[in-house]
Amino acid sequence: MTVHGPRGVLDLTVPTGATLSDVARTYAAEAGLPAPLPFVTRTGAPLRMTDEVGAVGLVPGSMLVAVDPAAIPPPTRRRTVAGDSGPPVVAGTASATWLCVAVGVAVVAGLCTALLPEDDRWPAVAVLLVTALVGCLPFGALAAQRVVAAPVFAVAAILAVVWDPLPERLPTVLGTAALAGAVTAAIGRALSEPDSRAEQALRTWLVVGSAWFALAGVAALTSTSPQTVWAVLFLVAVLGARFVPEVAVDVPDQYLLDLERLAVTAWSARERPTGRRGRIVVPERAVGDVASRGTRTVRAATTAIFVVVLLSAPLLLWTADLPLDRIGARCLVGFGGAALLFAARSYRHALARRLLRLSGVYSLALVSAVMLGVLPGVLPGGPGSGSSLPGLVAFLAVGVAALLVLVAVLVGRGWRSAWWSRRAEIAEAVSGSFAVGSLVVAVGFFRYLWELTS
Repeated sequence: MTVHGPRGVLDLTVPTGATLSDVARTYAAEAGLPAPLPFVTRTGAPLRMTDEVGAVGLVPGSMLVAVDPAAIPPPTRRRTVAGDSGPPVVAGTASATWLCVAVGVAVVAGLCTALLPEDDRWPAVAVLLVTALVGCLPFGALAAQRVVAAPVFAVAAILAVVWDPLPERLPTVLGTAALAGAVTAAIGRALSEPDSRAEQALRTWLVVGSAWFALAGVAALTSTSPQTVWAVLFLVAVLGARFVPEVAVDVPDQYLLDLERLAVTAWSARERPTGRRGRIVVPERAVGDVASRGTRTVRAATTAIFVVVLLSAPLLLWTADLPLDRIGARCLVGFGGAALLFAARSYRHALARRLLRLSGVYSLALVSAVMLGVLPGVLPGGPGSGSSLPGLVAFLAVGVAALLVLVAVLVGRGWRSAWWSRRAEIAEAVSGSFAVGSLVVAVGFFRYLWELTS
């Protein structure tokens, strides 16, 4: 490891079982210091001299700083004035909650601005755009959280400019707004630090916003029906819930390969493993970094899935107004919601699991409300009140009873039983397969083939 001190820089070979006090004595002897000096990390965090080198997470190539306590200047006292004695601002749950409130207010402001005459929209649009750009600046304790919320202000501003409620233009309108969010996320990512905690969320903004705009643009150029865009978006969100955990965890290759059997590299040459088999030991800090990156990726991806389902499911049920397309849309939303509920059981992240469950329940609630005629404006010509309503209510009662039995089993035993876990995997696969098959009917392709042969 490398030790920086008042007498220069030294590279020392230190066993993992040595204490920091041993390293300090060695550095003092090599540098000609009268007494050992305490160590701090590169960020200035003090280290206990009684800890071992391996216990504090030091690996080959790490750096320590030896400081002279007499040379440290005394801390400057900050004058306290009236109203300026509060604690410093720290990013946490409270700040995230307030940013979520600000995001909701921005979306409402954008939609309300869209209802104004065109000449009266620009002041509000300018305020939203300036807020989005200011949120991308990498300054302040809340920069990592603020840059994630900044694209929403750009989305709200673009919605206020290009808003058009016609079903044929709505996919392009929302796709343009999604592209504005992706561009803002790219700006924030370029201004942020390379190892920022917002990296995964900004990357999710880029992928989802660009893909949404590309899908909407292709549909507009090929004169594809709006229900096709919403059906594809909903199905991609459903399938994404299954494949997100596979791409969330990215382990470096040097921790997966036995480098000593492949070749002698700089890493393996400097490492001195203590085990009999001579394998390279993975540092605990590297495991924590991989886990934290995976956690942020899962959280950002499930939030994007929830937002896509929140928008695409009702729009799909609204635009699929022909009888055959209506059946396919209901099946797609229903089976997709069931697949989301089953996929949520495999997540150990609490927020991600709740978001997937909310998405599934929201989808099933929409289908139930449409079939019962509770939302008559969602599907033109949908089922209303009449002789079929009692049968639908009875069917719903039977479904709720079956759901209560399933919930009782889940609460009592959970999915810990291998038998129930296997049944859940089969049910998830069946629901996902039926959702994929329903896409052909929901987009009108099955109706198109029927009309050709009739």
